[in-house]
Amino acid sequence: MTNATLTWIEDMQFVAQGDSGHAILMDAGESVGGHDTAARPMEVFLMGLLGCTAMDVISILKKKRQPVQDFKIFATGERAEEHPHAYKKIHLEYVAYGDVDPAALARSIQLSEEKYCGATATVRGVAEITSSYRVEKAA
Repeated sequence: MTNATLTWIEDMQFVAQGDSGHAILMDAGESVGGHDTAARPMEVFLMGLLGCTAMDVISILKKKRQPVQDFKIFATGERAEEHPHAYKKIHLEYVAYGDVDPAALARSIQLSEEKYCGATATVRGVAEITSSYRVEKAA
């Protein structure tokens, strides 16, 4: 079981803390009573999805002894116009830097998306999740 706590600071500022003891600050824009001092909750949600799949992919690439020197994922989320403004579509673009075998990267992504990432599994069926990938030379 995983637990988290959210505490109101003031106006639309909140701090959330998980079992690990680490905290995340969240806020809203000034137009809705916030101070624009931190990420929005739906941004944090998307960042959590990125973190989940990234940890899977890097772990699998390391097990495959792939020489990944850097790694990024770019996410684009399309939300519904009506409340509750849920994500309808999420596209993840995985970029591995270094002499990484594209087939190994593709398989690592597939395993994360289909088997290991709990965040992806939670969203699957609610939002359409698509992905693409590429390998680039390290800088």
